[in-house]
Amino acid sequence: MSQDPASAEATSEATLRQRTILAILGTLALTTYVYYPILLHMFYTWRTNPDYSYGLVVVPLALYFAYEKTPQLRRAKLEGSWWGAAVLAAGVGSICVGELGGLLTALRSGYVLTLMGLVLLLAGKSVFRILLFPMMFLFLMVPLPQSLVNIIAFPLQLIAAGWAVGSLQSFGIPALLEGNIIHLAHTELFVAQACSGLRSLMALLTLGVVLAQFFRAGRIVQQSILVASAIPIAIVVNAVRVSLTGVLTHNFGREAATGMIHEFQGMITFSMSFVLLLGEARLLNAGARLIEHLRSPKESQA
Repeated sequence: MSQDPASAEATSEATLRQRTILAILGTLALTTYVYYPILLHMFYTWRTNPDYSYGLVVVPLALYFAYEKTPQLRRAKLEGSWWGAAVLAAGVGSICVGELGGLLTALRSGYVLTLMGLVLLLAGKSVFRILLFPMMFLFLMVPLPQSLVNIIAFPLQLIAAGWAVGSLQSFGIPALLEGNIIHLAHTELFVAQACSGLRSLMALLTLGVVLAQFFRAGRIVQQSILVASAIPIAIVVNAVRVSLTGVLTHNFGREAATGMIHEFQGMITFSMSFVLLLGEARLLNAGARLIEHLRSPKESQA
């Protein structure tokens, strides 16, 4: 019994598509293996540096975001684009710059650029557009260069120290600010780089991107507002943390500013940041639905 030509052609196309997908996945896996020493060092940074511990969840989240796109990927055409060669060249160039200059950020970013280039080169523009967000999200796993951290952290230290002194004085606690040192009646607090809030800022920024993707997918303006608001929320809440540390130090001594108590303060204040961000996301969601509800009667009348 002969097979229908149309059915045979469909089976052949399905087999070819499956083999192409396997070849693409194999190429991406091989690329990851080539980058293994760089990725292993970055993983070690996540494990040992608390400032970048949030990087441990970036890759699983990116894989989940890609998995969510499965229905769209099944319908997408696999038509490779030579534009991917340009992105791939940028990734290789980033590796060369990082290797020659000893720049870890360039080396690590080169891996993400290489993946993006290969997806565009082998799978095509349709697949690239679908996977653009999960791939861009991977850049958040790359730790910031220390030179940039130093530039950002010190102003944040001054902001936290200044706001904390203002809060302490409003509570009637004598406090004097000298740079990033808070002088209290019986002791002093040094607002170190670890207290700048950069750690919570980067973690909250990553969390903001995740919430934006879950709450208002496709609503660029609302997503941008939610992500951008993570910055002032992190700064304000960190100032609250430093102020709380000052109050505890004034009343109970320097021991209240170190050890388990200090870590517990960090957990509480970051939870506050998360609650504020989550509340804002819900407000944006409710506001958008209200606007859509108010517009719908006008559109129906028109």
